Amino acid sequence: MSRQKMKVENNQKKQPVSDSFDLEVQLEQARVDETVKLIGHMIEERQAEALAVKGDIVDFRKNFWDDVTVNFEDAVETAETYASMKQQAEVLSERERSQKHMDKQIETLRRLESSPYFGRIDFTEQGYEQDGAEPIYLGIGSLFDEELQQYLIYDWRAPISSLYYDYGPGKVKYKTPEGQVNGEMTLKRQFIIRDGCIKSMFDAGVTIGDELLQEVLGNQASEHMKSIVATIQQEQNKIIRNEKARLLLVQGAAGSGKTSAALQRAAYLLYRHRGYLTADQIVLFSPNPMFNSYIAAVLPELGEENVEQTTFQQYLDHRFKAVYEAEDPFTQLEYVLTEKNNPEYPHRMDAIKYKSSKDFMNYIDRYVEKLGEGGIVFKSIAFRGDVLIAAKEIYKDYYELDHSISPANRMKLLVAKLLKRLTELGKAERKKDWVEAELELLDAVDFAEAYEMLGRKGKYNEGSFDDFQSERDYLAGAIVQKQFKKLRRKVKLLRFLNIDAIYRNLLAKTELSSEALHISLNALDKGIILYEDAAPYLYLKEKLEGFMTNASVKHLFIDEAQDYSAFQFHYLKKIFPNCKMTVLGDYNQTIFSHHTAGKGFKPLADLYEEDEIETIVLNKSYRSTYEISLFTRAIIGGEHWIEPFERRGREPEFIQVDARQATVLAAKQIGLFQERGWTSIAIVCKTAEESLDVYKQLKPLVSSLKLIDKETVTFEKGIAVIPVYLAKGVEFDAVIINNASQTVYKEEESKLLFYTACTRAMHELCLFYEDELTALVKQ
Repeated sequence: MSRQKMKVENNQKKQPVSDSFDLEVQLEQARVDETVKLIGHMIEERQAEALAVKGDIVDFRKNFWDDVTVNFEDAVETAETYASMKQQAEVLSERERSQKHMDKQIETLRRLESSPYFGRIDFTEQGYEQDGAEPIYLGIGSLFDEELQQYLIYDWRAPISSLYYDYGPGKVKYKTPEGQVNGEMTLKRQFIIRDGCIKSMFDAGVTIGDELLQEVLGNQASEHMKSIVATIQQEQNKIIRNEKARLLLVQGAAGSGKTSAALQRAAYLLYRHRGYLTADQIVLFSPNPMFNSYIAAVLPELGEENVEQTTFQQYLDHRFKAVYEAEDPFTQLEYVLTEKNNPEYPHRMDAIKYKSSKDFMNYIDRYVEKLGEGGIVFKSIAFRGDVLIAAKEIYKDYYELDHSISPANRMKLLVAKLLKRLTELGKAERKKDWVEAELELLDAVDFAEAYEMLGRKGKYNEGSFDDFQSERDYLAGAIVQKQFKKLRRKVKLLRFLNIDAIYRNLLAKTELSSEALHISLNALDKGIILYEDAAPYLYLKEKLEGFMTNASVKHLFIDEAQDYSAFQFHYLKKIFPNCKMTVLGDYNQTIFSHHTAGKGFKPLADLYEEDEIETIVLNKSYRSTYEISLFTRAIIGGEHWIEPFERRGREPEFIQVDARQATVLAAKQIGLFQERGWTSIAIVCKTAEESLDVYKQLKPLVSSLKLIDKETVTFEKGIAVIPVYLAKGVEFDAVIINNASQTVYKEEESKLLFYTACTRAMHELCLFYEDELTALVKQ
């Protein structure tokens, strides 16, 4: 379809394509003016209402107790007092919710005031042709005119808004909760509106116009990911609005908008299921804490609360606290990248591959089945240095239970039996010398309280005698009960189950080499659980004890999913049993290549039934310029599926450096980037050690330089030195690859890591190298 276009800058019209289109711009600007004026009035009204409600809340809190009748004389009066307090609290809570709702409305209106909408479609519903086409304007929030009783702006997530993303002019259809609606689109128009002024306006076909994308993508990088709903593409819209799949797999090229689409999907789900789905029922697993900071502004920009954000490592740290120090994936990766000459290296690599596989999970399942007949290791239950219940007694009690019952349920029955035994042992404990010693330390007040308690229980009467002994027996029982309370809690937490010994026995029975076994056991002896052991250890523990599931989570998002092992995916499915999964990644950026390299998302195929899985591929890369995209595509040989966006820029630059001059040249290159207007610059290194080295040398020459390491939790705009594995998902205006030599990035061996490093650049890419450039580039 031919496209008319007209750009308006600073309210000055330039080179109109036609008089009719010129008039259209004026009419559209008039509508923007009226809309902005109405929004201004609405903000004033909402602010006045919110202020009034806030005043009511303040007064209500001040006078809360004046309207509550407090009387605890008897049960009836107490119940009435409670009911009165509850009623007052509910009224206060309702007013606070009302104020929160108004504040949220004001926030949305303020965002709309500057840029009310970004798109327009003219739609005629089938069967209503006589009414003519209805103009539908789309924005980040809806705007309803009470006087006209019609929507002036539709939320981008509304069902009808999907037409804007999925179709061009012609026959169209969209789904609503009531069913499918058919009709015809006669116009699709895109706007760039800033501060209430139309800067650009395009009439477009199916795809979002390149002009709009050029305007957005040509901007500088930001310290926070921006949500640009105006530029959602057709394939991204399929991700956002998909409600059928239980497992939605998104394979996308670097810079294809995977993460942005995922967050917009979360916003859509919260909008679509308002009242049934809340932000705390959506969990996002991201690659590192810094990335959480980077994406933190997206959902609030869309008027939604942030969903629960975490990393798999944070989950492991929580589960292993006070038991083991859990190795993180970046420490494991550093080992993989730097310890190739270590004689233990091949043995650990074999162990990593095996322990990351579904085969190892199946092995654990079979091992647990065998443990049903014998072999579980228990710990004795001891108290004050004495064994109360020996491990062999616990073993006997467990295996006397019905073998057909699942291990977790047998553990519950065993716990009940052990708690009963502790009650009996506690009675015998009252006569021990240590209890007598504790009784001697009690004073008259303690005995008085015991006397009062026994009196309330009817233990005394006119004919009773030896009251003092009754008090001593009561207090002895209380002393033992207090001490046994911790013991009983440990029993309920299954602390008598020796998971550590069971896991060690399990490893010893695998086909792994003795060297591989030694590596894991040596780490455990030091109080460290290796990253490859962490998920299997927890899986074994929960197979025996029962899974600590979170059934309230309805949607689980996993970003940079290519770096999760098959074992970890299946484990997450176990602990979030009721959720739908949205899994996003790019197997060309598999930096933990020992996990799923070459397999893509195939290891996930048996998570759900085939008809519950849907795969969407995002071919187009928007982050980098056309020149950088062509270069990075060639690194991995992705000519057949990665499509660069047509945004022109400089060719990647290759600079051979002498090691002694590298620091000065890097500082000079940073200066050149800054002269060209770039404010977000990264020196990307292969390892943490290389990053620290570069930082120390470059810091005296670049005072604002920052070092990003695995402890960094906030992403800040500026000049940074960063290891490639922490740069995943983040983008920079300009990137320097610190050392693209053949010795650092060997052919094939480091291809995906090198590709990941280069694809961080939006506008400019510069590669330093010593001696010989990596063959990944030379080819």
